[in-house]
Amino acid sequence: MISVILCAAGSGTRANLPENKILHDLNGMPVLCHSLSAFAPYADEILVACRKEDEPRVLPLLAPYPQARAVLGGATRTDSVYAVLQKITGDIVLIHDAARPFVTPKVIEDCIASVEAYGSGVCALPATDTVVLTENGYRTPKRDGVFTVQTPQGFRTAPLLAAYERAMESGEAFTDDSGIYARFAEPPHLFLGDPANKKLTYIGDFSPAERVGFGVDTHAFAHQDEIDRGIARLNLNYITLCGVVIASDRALEAHSDGDVPVHALMDALLSAIGERDIGFHFPDTDPVYKDADSMALLARVMQMVEARGFFVKNASVTILCERPRLSPHIEKMRENLRRALRTNAVAVAAGTNEKLGYIGEGKGVTACATVLLGAQGKTP
Repeated sequence: MISVILCAAGSGTRANLPENKILHDLNGMPVLCHSLSAFAPYADEILVACRKEDEPRVLPLLAPYPQARAVLGGATRTDSVYAVLQKITGDIVLIHDAARPFVTPKVIEDCIASVEAYGSGVCALPATDTVVLTENGYRTPKRDGVFTVQTPQGFRTAPLLAAYERAMESGEAFTDDSGIYARFAEPPHLFLGDPANKKLTYIGDFSPAERVGFGVDTHAFAHQDEIDRGIARLNLNYITLCGVVIASDRALEAHSDGDVPVHALMDALLSAIGERDIGFHFPDTDPVYKDADSMALLARVMQMVEARGFFVKNASVTILCERPRLSPHIEKMRENLRRALRTNAVAVAAGTNEKLGYIGEGKGVTACATVLLGAQGKTP
């Protein structure tokens, strides 16, 4: 039988939030719910150590999980885990920081397997940076033997409880369960963790690390009779794609300059930050945007992206049209977009539609764009 303890009794003061961080929204639901749903398939019982003042909000979150219940925590993490350990019934216990909502099934399964094989399983990552010890001087231990410890940490319940009882009697301070187990039982077995399994500590940690956006746009080629009758915008002998002016026997119908791939790219960026599309922000009913430079509008969208704390990690644009031939202009298109998006990771592709449909018949141009945004690093 497997028991899970979710540590959720801290105050999370470093996050500078008006509430316990495990109750704060993360991608549409409280942080605690992410951890609950991750462990529910593996747990016979889940005990959530929480504060008395948080209990009215925690209890409704446990309702979908019949094996879950709340237990009042203590003043420290050690106090909380000890209080809950005395109430569990499983012969294996997994202890996890509820503020680590990105734990994966593989990490949980590896933790259980390690306990079954070795009696303990502590999630850890090898240190990749140089580690410096400044207590009593300045020392740099060998990196090969240095690990950063995560959760979950799993143990056979009986020896862990015995170790905790000795720790409580000793009055020593510990930051996690592995330290107590190592001090009063035996060195725990480490298994490889996951860099994504980070603990939410500062407010910047609550922003998704990455966001994906998608956009698509189409413009039709103007017919000469429409131009003659004043229905189409202008009788131009070029089209503009990614800010590049390209000779063409027909212009594109558009209120702005008709830069199809840039319009698709703007929609992709706006969708990634949860904003409405370019038709909302730059309506074709507004004379201000008559013959507007789409690259200038893209710069305004980028200001919105950066104001939300994101940057472009990469972007991909595909343009479909039968004519004119675009391959000679691809590199200039990429250069323009790289400069506008402030990243070198930009791909531009062009192709025909093999004479099929409105594109193949030469009636218009369609472009699709995808973007990957990253969260700007924030100083705590």
